[in-house]
Amino acid sequence: MRCMAPPEAPPILPPAPPLPLAPKAKAPEALVVTTAVVSRTLWPMSCFRPGMTLNAEMNDFSALTASRRSTRAFTDQEIPAELLDAILADATTAPSWSNTRAFRVALATGERAARLREHYGRLFDEEIEAHARKAKDPTVEIPVSDGDFPVRKRYPDEVRPAQIEVAKLLYGIHGIERADIEGRNRVNRRNVTAFDAPVMGFVFVHEDMLPWSAMDAGLMLQTLFLSAKSRGVDSCPIGFLAIWREPVEAEFEIPEGYRLITGFALGYADPEAPINAMQAPRPPIQLLEGK
Repeated sequence: MRCMAPPEAPPILPPAPPLPLAPKAKAPEALVVTTAVVSRTLWPMSCFRPGMTLNAEMNDFSALTASRRSTRAFTDQEIPAELLDAILADATTAPSWSNTRAFRVALATGERAARLREHYGRLFDEEIEAHARKAKDPTVEIPVSDGDFPVRKRYPDEVRPAQIEVAKLLYGIHGIERADIEGRNRVNRRNVTAFDAPVMGFVFVHEDMLPWSAMDAGLMLQTLFLSAKSRGVDSCPIGFLAIWREPVEAEFEIPEGYRLITGFALGYADPEAPINAMQAPRPPIQLLEGK
C-alpha cells in the first residue's frame, strides 16, 4: 500500500461485535510489526515517521483509552488466531529498558485453559476449606501458596482507601456485604477462572532485572490491552492468579529466573453481566510540587 492521504474516518463507535471463529493457528515465535491499524484502515509502518501525530480524523486515542475497562464476565466466544497474533504484534511496540524486554508471556486457550481453571480452583477451594476448619480447630494448618510475590500483602495506608473504594463497588454490584465471607469468597473465586475468558494469560519477569523488568511488562501489557480494545476484544489484569505458581508450572516451560507477576484475561465482554457496568474512579495523575 502506498502512503497517501487517509480516507475520512468516522467517529469511534462502541466495540464491534465479536468476529467469526477462525481455525486456530500457532502464533509465530517472532512477530514483526509491518503494518498499523488506524481507524479500521491498514497502513504500512513505512508511512509513519518519528514525530508524526495522528490527527483526530485518523484516531481518537483518548476515546480508545477511556473505553477500555476491566471486564469481569466474558462470553465463550473464541478470539480468532489471526486477531490474537495482531494484538501480540502490537504489544512488541511497547518501550523497554535498554530494549531488554526481560519478560515472558504464556497464553492458554481451550483444554489447557480448562485445566488451569480446574487446578487454580482446586487450590482456592482447599485454602477456603482449611480456613473454615481452622475456625473450629486452631491446630489446622492453612496451605501455603507458592507464588513468587506477596500478592495478598496489606496495602500501604496511603493507597488503602482506593482499594477499599473499588472493593465496595465490586461487592456492591454483587449485592454482597462485608460480613458475608461466603459471598466474598464466591466472587473472589471468579478470579482464578479468569472470569471464564477464552484466553488466559500469564506474565513473567526476570528477577535479576527487577524493577525494570516489571516496568517493561506493565508497558507491554497496557499496549496489548489497548490493541485488543481497538479490535473489540476486552481484557482484565488478574494479579490474583500470581498467588499460585504451581498450575502454570504444570502447563508451561518457564525459563529459569523468571517470576510470575500477574495473570490476565482476553475475550469478549458479556453484555448481560451487571459486573461489566462497574466503573472504577479514574483520579488525575498526582503531580509533585516543585521545591
